[in-house]
Amino acid sequence: MKTVHMTLQGKGGVGKSFVASMLAQYHLEKGLDTVCIDADPINATFSRYKAFQTRQFDLMERNEVEMAKLDELMEMMISEDSHFIVDNGVASFLPMSNYLVGFGAVEALEQAEKRLMIHTVITGDQGLLDTLENFTKIATQMPPQVQIMLWLNEHFGPISFDGKTFEEMKAYKAHKDRLAGIIQIPQQQSLFSRNLRTMLDRFLTFDEAITGTDFRLLEKQRLTMVRRDLFEKMAVAL
Repeated sequence: MKTVHMTLQGKGGVGKSFVASMLAQYHLEKGLDTVCIDADPINATFSRYKAFQTRQFDLMERNEVEMAKLDELMEMMISEDSHFIVDNGVASFLPMSNYLVGFGAVEALEQAEKRLMIHTVITGDQGLLDTLENFTKIATQMPPQVQIMLWLNEHFGPISFDGKTFEEMKAYKAHKDRLAGIIQIPQQQSLFSRNLRTMLDRFLTFDEAITGTDFRLLEKQRLTMVRRDLFEKMAVAL
């Protein structure tokens, strides 16, 4: 069964496009026929990766997300026999969430024998409460056949509040049964973080960075270690 992977999170700058790029690289490595869509109307980060041949899809009309454009996107995902990875921005979080639930989209995907998996991000530090709130909205709103993959991004700091770990928080306890899996993006040590940041800033894949000439030997080794860690987690969760 083909899967439609969608990033959804109403908080900006938490790593949605990073998640989309990791999914795209994982699918490429596995040789899976995959279409990548950048549906972020404000920050088209995903489409800047040349390796993914990402299609930009404009959802906006008169500065608002147009529901008819969402119909076009849905029909594309239903008609093409491929996996899809769709990176949504902050502006499309509520419209896309409401569309999936209230306009027959989930049912249409199900009838087309396509699985829908929502990927949402929880981040530490100042974004924690906002990302928790939006995760709760998704878990509450989405029908049971929609799978939810949670990415814990500790790049900005540990995911903890009032001495509680994520697994001890109310949001997790209330909705843990909705989760298809959890992928943790640990806070990297300084050199690992610097090398990964450089790779992302240049919109390179792990493969491009490791086989190319932009990075030194030890930098490539650290990126290899990061890729192995993330891809092993994805193999288990996906």
